[in-house]
Amino acid sequence: MVVNDFSLLTPDKVVVQVRLASLGSRAMAAIIDIIVVVFLLYLLMRLTMLLGMISEGLALGILTFATTFGFLIYNSLFEGLWNGQTLGKKAASIRVRMVDGTPVTFTAAFFRNLLRPADFLPVLYGVGIITIFMNRKSQRLGDLAAGTLVVTEPKAVPRFAPSPHKFGLHPFEAHVGELRRMTQEEYFAIKRLCDRFPELGPFVQRRMLAEIWEPFAKKHQIDPISNVHPIYLMEAVIMRYGRIHGLL
Repeated sequence: MVVNDFSLLTPDKVVVQVRLASLGSRAMAAIIDIIVVVFLLYLLMRLTMLLGMISEGLALGILTFATTFGFLIYNSLFEGLWNGQTLGKKAASIRVRMVDGTPVTFTAAFFRNLLRPADFLPVLYGVGIITIFMNRKSQRLGDLAAGTLVVTEPKAVPRFAPSPHKFGLHPFEAHVGELRRMTQEEYFAIKRLCDRFPELGPFVQRRMLAEIWEPFAKKHQIDPISNVHPIYLMEAVIMRYGRIHGLL
């Protein structure tokens, strides 16, 4: 059975909640990518026709190579170099990630696409669809082999920026005080939470605030501000402490 929402435990022990991409969005992305690759192959064919006037054998070799490996090269390069997205995936608002939530590696992108033809056996995309429905991470054969999954990109963009800011002064720095008793361990814990905060689900966000930020704020006597989200105070803490100790 396919589960839409999935929680991942990252290597730095942070829980990230993601939404697995639907079969429809993956199919739409694949159709767009096929159109793009076919168009690129058409352009290449026109160019090789000109090259054929010089060397027909070289032109035929280039065209044969591109036709055979075009989809593999296109998908691997885009996913490996564009943070898990092709043009089709960008349009469908989905992205490939490693199973631990980290960005997909180039090696993983290559192997998941190298095994893509296996999803077409024994009938058109039959094995791929069956495999997606048979595992809880909605992985096809290539994903299982490469240790990847496909997730939906959040449409809502946070109004705050991940800390730390590197220029200027944060408007709430004066409110957080001198932070004389703050340790580097606390700095890295708060910074990690700030950087991961936009990726966490609402439940995990509330739990992380209760377990990490609220005890810290109480220890360092940082009072909440009405109608101001705690993330802004955390950013101010990171910015102030980081500047004082040369960590920005």
